[in-house]
Amino acid sequence: MSVLNTVMAEAAGMAKGLGAIGAGVAALGAGVGIGQIGKGAVEAIARQPEASGDIRANMILAAALVEGVAFLGVIAGILAIVL
Repeated sequence: MSVLNTVMAEAAGMAKGLGAIGAGVAALGAGVGIGQIGKGAVEAIARQPEASGDIRANMILAAALVEGVAFLGVIAGILAIVL
């Protein structure tokens, strides 16, 4: 029975480390994603300046969706660390 307790304690410690890594990866992924969204929007506005209002609105919506998913990933990682 003590071997099982030792294994469970090690797994709990490893889960905290993996939770921290997961939160960092979520934040990193959001940064890269929003950078790609901005890059695409700037290129699109350069090609069609008359459509800049529509492109900007779609860019902001897409960035907000990416941030929402990243926020959930960071919260899940923090919960893995705390709990």
